[in-house]
Amino acid sequence: MRIAHLITRLILGGAQENTVLSCEDLLRDHGDDVLLITGPPLGPEGSLMERVQRNRVPVQVLSALRREIHPLRDPQSYLHIKRAIRQFRPDVVHTHSAKAGLLGRMAAHALRVPAIVHTVHGAPFHPYQSTGAQAVFRWCERYAAARCDALVSVADAMTDLLVAAQVAPREKFTTVYSGMEVEPFLQANQHRARVRQQLGYDDQHVVVGKIARLFHLKGHEYVVSAAEQVIAAHPNVRFLFVGDGLLAEPIRDQVRRAGLERCFQFVGLVPSEQIPELISAMDIVVHTSLREGLARVLPQALIAGKPVISYDIDGAREVVIPDETGILLPPKSIDSLAEGIRRLAADPALRDRFGTQGRQRFTERFRHEHMTRQLRALYQRLLAEKRPGQVRR
Repeated sequence: MRIAHLITRLILGGAQENTVLSCEDLLRDHGDDVLLITGPPLGPEGSLMERVQRNRVPVQVLSALRREIHPLRDPQSYLHIKRAIRQFRPDVVHTHSAKAGLLGRMAAHALRVPAIVHTVHGAPFHPYQSTGAQAVFRWCERYAAARCDALVSVADAMTDLLVAAQVAPREKFTTVYSGMEVEPFLQANQHRARVRQQLGYDDQHVVVGKIARLFHLKGHEYVVSAAEQVIAAHPNVRFLFVGDGLLAEPIRDQVRRAGLERCFQFVGLVPSEQIPELISAMDIVVHTSLREGLARVLPQALIAGKPVISYDIDGAREVVIPDETGILLPPKSIDSLAEGIRRLAADPALRDRFGTQGRQRFTERFRHEHMTRQLRALYQRLLAEKRPGQVRR
């Protein structure tokens, strides 16, 4: 098959890693012709462009394609996307992220691409937007959904959300969990002693980690607030933040105001290859975002054998099974978050039990090869159901 994947930008992020792994698998394991179309990886979140080039994934960067809405660049992006698709002549166009998802589906539909697929990594509308913004984004998603053949959700929760918003009927959705390279996480604890020593942790320290961009709605402020209660009861607990972003300084200021500098460590932005090693240094992984389809850090932590504490948002409950793999909490809760951390900090056996059960449940389900086989089977089904067409010249 000839398959074009389209995403707004190749920053370090879950949707981007998902897309790159899909392209690599299709090229290596299935012998398909693949083109990855993307905008420039602008912003403080890092880039996957070096990996794409190293692994020889054909990529076309469209300079006008940006995350922000722009009345001049967006029509230009649409025309450039359309030109790239016309030249590549794909059997399948698979889009990711809101901007590329809308423009890419419009272009592919106009060109009569035989099969058009979009992955919902997270809904672009959410309760923390204005009512007007929510209405606009819902309309955009309905419009784009009518111009594709299938929608892939990274969690059942995404399907439920979009069906409730009348974006598309349920039968148009398929859940495919976002795949990853699981072996580094299975082997992560081999690095534990070395990494903890490098970071300055002793055996007595219980390390609570959060891996996320320091950005709006990621919830770092709730962890800092909860830490004040945790440290009072367990002075041996330490907090490790991995990531960078626009809110780095405000979060650091919050830590300073709370007098917790000695208990917090910020390692900033790191290559994705270092994430398993950093998780190995952690004893508990927390996820306090207020919106996210299914955060990759949750299965990553569990596959590495670490217990998780998460706010009950979107797809989190599909991997954070209460009293089996972790602790699920109401969004924005601080007292409950502090209590959950204290509970796990005081009970190494419980931490081990949650982590072991998580590894057993989710290792195979989140292998990227499994994800790509499911996606390719979907492409084949769509192409078999439709009369093969040609991209317009």
